[in-house]
Amino acid sequence: MTLRLYARHKKWPLEDVRVTLTHAKIHAADCAECETKEGKIDRIERTVELAGPLDAPQRARLLEIADKCPVHRTLTSEIEVKTHLA
Repeated sequence: MTLRLYARHKKWPLEDVRVTLTHAKIHAADCAECETKEGKIDRIERTVELAGPLDAPQRARLLEIADKCPVHRTLTSEIEVKTHLA
């Protein structure tokens, strides 16, 4: 949704966006850029497909914008989950 709104605002010819996610648990030691170095961590791999006659700079910018969407920011921040019984 964020990419569509941004492209519409810029009047770019974005026709469709498809995002595919995969999830796995990996050893923290296998993640060079992670702070956690012990145990396992969650890894989400994302593939973004952009349809439409976009040029390379537009595609690159949309990929940057994808990292700024609210869902991405939530998933990459520290998260606290509190559960209450109703």
